Amino acid sequence: MIPPSLILITDSRRLEPEAFIGRVGAALRGGADAVLVREKQMDSARLLAFASRLRLLTRDHGARLIVHTQADVAVAVDADGVHVGAADIGDLPGMRHWLGGMAMSLSASCHSAGELADAAAAGADFALLSPVFPTSSHPDAAQLGVAQFRRLADAAPLPVLALGGITVANRALLAGFGVAVIGALLDAADAEAAAESLRGCDEA
Repeated sequence: MIPPSLILITDSRRLEPEAFIGRVGAALRGGADAVLVREKQMDSARLLAFASRLRLLTRDHGARLIVHTQADVAVAVDADGVHVGAADIGDLPGMRHWLGGMAMSLSASCHSAGELADAAAAGADFALLSPVFPTSSHPDAAQLGVAQFRRLADAAPLPVLALGGITVANRALLAGFGVAVIGALLDAADAEAAAESLRGCDEA
């Protein structure tokens, strides 16, 4: 399957609820083609309600909805995929079996060549490789840098998107690769314009 080009990873704590939905909508209008629901602080009931609202919004814009970790919530809201962290890559075969014939993508976060190989072997459709640049969400993590990211991504046995510290200013350094972002869209004064800029560099 063809992976998304621009994934918005959610962090609802950054904004008031209606402002958050408005910001996501603006990003979708600007070209974000997937929303990854990652809200570890929410219990299942809140996550279900939150993801259901985003399912309606993404569907209105022809974008994909991906749910982090909780495949049951993904099925309940008719999401397009499930994403797991690197520590849970080994769960992907069982998750695929549980999903049966559902046309749902599986993806994983990776940080090394070994994890990329593991993700491919476990049946992931694509991976997010991070962190490329310094990032406020993981300030102590050693960044890959552009050259190392490109080496790993080019050699990977599955499609790879870049994650970590990506902004409108540095996006062009990753031309040819899709990207996943949080602050570059959720913190943007004009999320629609930011998304347009981020999508404008997804050609090699």
